[in-house]
Amino acid sequence: MDNKGLNDELPGDSSASESEYQHALEVDRFCMVVFDQQNAHRRKASLVPSDDHPQQRTSCYVHQLLEEQRQSSQVVPSSCVRNQKLDKGMNDGDETHSRLLTKLQLSEMASEMRNLSKTLTNIRLKLRVKAVFLLVKAHDETLIGFSRELVDWLLSKDRDTPYLVYVENTLENNRIFDAKGLVSDEPSREGRLKYWTNELCAKRPQTFDFAITLGGDGTLLYASWLFQRTVPPVLSFAMGSLGFLTKFDYGGFRETLTTAFRDGITVSLRLRFEGTVMRSQHESRGKNQDLIEELVGAEAENDFTHKPDGKYEILNDIVVDRGPNPTMSALEIFGDGEHFTTVQADGVCVATPTGSTAYNLAAGGSLCHPDNPVILLTAICAHTLSFRPIILPDTVVLRVGVPYDARTSSWASFDGRERVELHPGDYVTISASRFPFANVMQSRSASDDWINSISRTLNWNSRERQKGFKEWQK
Repeated sequence: MDNKGLNDELPGDSSASESEYQHALEVDRFCMVVFDQQNAHRRKASLVPSDDHPQQRTSCYVHQLLEEQRQSSQVVPSSCVRNQKLDKGMNDGDETHSRLLTKLQLSEMASEMRNLSKTLTNIRLKLRVKAVFLLVKAHDETLIGFSRELVDWLLSKDRDTPYLVYVENTLENNRIFDAKGLVSDEPSREGRLKYWTNELCAKRPQTFDFAITLGGDGTLLYASWLFQRTVPPVLSFAMGSLGFLTKFDYGGFRETLTTAFRDGITVSLRLRFEGTVMRSQHESRGKNQDLIEELVGAEAENDFTHKPDGKYEILNDIVVDRGPNPTMSALEIFGDGEHFTTVQADGVCVATPTGSTAYNLAAGGSLCHPDNPVILLTAICAHTLSFRPIILPDTVVLRVGVPYDARTSSWASFDGRERVELHPGDYVTISASRFPFANVMQSRSASDDWINSISRTLNWNSRERQKGFKEWQK
């Protein structure tokens, strides 16, 4: 993908000024995150090991913007570096996690990401696509035939570009997909049908210039799960049940993809969360220990109370609940170094704006437009009449922990996957991620798109219109 299309006029907007175009061309300036050496401290319990992934160059313009922002954000305050070196549980690497940043740094990162997102939603990006990633709804045999039809069209010699098409490696020997038959139809297809694995998506996301999904919202969430770092622009064809996020009709896939590759696309950057499981390092966990004191109280010089045990990038929500335990959970909620409250409930749901229509909605949380930079915190069946759902800014670092004196452990899930048990003393840290989800939108505005989605799928505010009065005739 390149930036040639940044000079294209917006659909239906022929009055855009030259200065606005120049502003779009200079979009990479938004990617600077300036760190202030003041207020650079994070508690040692917050420190997370870095992932050491080799960086790959990419022709995708969205990839370039996000990677430039990530690179510019790797200047770590000296005090944080000292803390990392002191913590024996830390590993050296090249990545600074968002939860390691100070309040000021998180605010700056969030501001730059919002500016970038706003710019991308108001321009059309022309594509220079070479490698196409295809993801099909899992365990649905009926969609294999559709995926074969789509791959056949992409590999056809009638296309202007000889695309490399990546499909899941499980399709290589699938009888219905018939990979050998696809390739043998035309000599030009030899070597252009390739197969992706979970490891390839996680470690080398720059391999793909464009992603296509066939399925529902769950398929799109799986795409987010596969790409735990930079996500290629994802265009989703609706072949599921509800379809909050899948905007395009598969019946017109030829016209849709031809238009996208020829005229460009509009991209919406969806906020994702970075969730990290933190394990208590106390060998004997007893009632004489206090999680609140460990996370909020005075911090000793060499007191490393917790160590990280897994990090996840999520698009919908992080849920901490009672799991298989018959009794309700006891959870401590922290935000930015303060103890918010103690919750006794079946659990809590911490949702992104995108996830506001999922478990958050079922638990009584608010609907939230995906452009809002917020964190939604909702209790699940709270054992109190006074706990109301709250909405927090995306600059807050939340911690949801199990107190040492809790009767049972709790369980955390990340976008409905990777179920993890939290023992007393463990907690999960949740913060805004610096790797958003690049979702391809239809040409109409994002607000119209979202309102149409909740009206179509949830019948939002749908009722019979009140009849007017008909005056009596005398």
